Amino acid sequence: MGSKQIAQETFDDAVQENITEFEMDPEEAVREAVQQFESQGVDLSNIVKAVRQPASENGQKQKHQILLTLDSLGRAVADSDLAEMAEQLVIFTDQCKEQLAFRYLAGQNGAYSVVFSACQLASGDRNLMLKTFYTLSAILDGQPDLLDSAGQDLLLQTLKDYREDAEMTLAGIQCIRHACLKHEQNRQDFVKGGVLPLLTGAIVQHGDSADVVRTASSALRIMTFDDDIRVPFGHAHDHAKMIVLENDGLRVLIEAAKAFTDNSSVLSELCATLSRLSVRNEFCQEIVDLGGLNFMVALLADCIDHPDVVKQVLSAIRAVAGNDDVKDAIVDAGGTDLIVLAISHHLANPQICEQGCAALCMLALRKPEHCNVIMEGGGALAALQAMKAHPREVAVQKQACMLIRNLVSRSRDFSQPILEMGAEDLITEARATHKDCDDVAKAALRDLGCKVELRELWTGQKGSLAQ
Repeated sequence: MGSKQIAQETFDDAVQENITEFEMDPEEAVREAVQQFESQGVDLSNIVKAVRQPASENGQKQKHQILLTLDSLGRAVADSDLAEMAEQLVIFTDQCKEQLAFRYLAGQNGAYSVVFSACQLASGDRNLMLKTFYTLSAILDGQPDLLDSAGQDLLLQTLKDYREDAEMTLAGIQCIRHACLKHEQNRQDFVKGGVLPLLTGAIVQHGDSADVVRTASSALRIMTFDDDIRVPFGHAHDHAKMIVLENDGLRVLIEAAKAFTDNSSVLSELCATLSRLSVRNEFCQEIVDLGGLNFMVALLADCIDHPDVVKQVLSAIRAVAGNDDVKDAIVDAGGTDLIVLAISHHLANPQICEQGCAALCMLALRKPEHCNVIMEGGGALAALQAMKAHPREVAVQKQACMLIRNLVSRSRDFSQPILEMGAEDLITEARATHKDCDDVAKAALRDLGCKVELRELWTGQKGSLAQ
């Protein structure tokens, strides 16, 4: 059952009541209202927690500052006052960026139509168009439902018309990125409208711009997401294939990486996108053939102290290791030692522990010769240390159990050394603590040669046993 929701008006009335009925000062009135609603289980993430501004001289109702600014912007747009519109756009954008609650309130009060009208009014004025796109990006952040088909057409046409303008391209892609996050229909509409070649083209055209490459790569990655809970089946896989097969996406991304060998944030983003595109065996091989694996391994070595980068590289290595030939290339490149080093170096980071164990798990799968390399490099011990460090993290426990099983399933000689490291107790604890670990933990214990007790629970119904 989800959290309760209230309207902004309900919260504002409660604040006003605290001021007038209980003679609280404004700050105290807001604090009291927040405490009151949160104690009732109300989600206030979309609520502006402030006192409305006093009524103006013409008797207008009290409004929050973001809505007063929106009114000023709306008047400037209606009057075609470009100078005033430019000034209000900057103020409104800054307020929208402060928090989602401000953007949400503005969005509920017609902000999108005002901003879209401003975009149309700015047509032909490059600097003014930039301001309107910054504002559109801000208002769409966390509110992709606001965008309509006219807005989609405007963004696509602007990317076509200004493809040589790095700043305009960046502003347009930022809008598209926000519009497609957690919104499957927008993704499909943009792909049908031809956004994929515009995004890959932007990376090629502006390959010297870190911001454009990073943002366009991120937008491509979002096209492969399946994060809209309202849609049972998305087109994530189809979009990934289109990026690779129709738009030469793998080559574009790997070539782009060559210009940013010292920029870990760009390389991290490129790795994250490559991992989302590794959806077919041949794609994984192509990444290696294009030199993608070499830059990933080098990046892991060079940026071992940067956890965000390490996490993305491990995720990418895990993804491309789905291809058995690529497994060999990763091991030959010294990837296993670097993965073990990453886990040990960031033992306190559960995400790195999870991704590292998962990558080793993939490398060990169906490859006894790789298991030798992983064992010699301390991979089993690193996985068990990760389990010990994160007993409550089910993902870490699960991946570590799967790794241990893969290491011993075809190489039983490793069972005793791993048991001597304390594996049985750790895996048994994982099984007892996490229901989702039961199957993989049981399999790991069996392959280690341990006695596994079947846990059967009486459900209270005759003839019904639940394992």
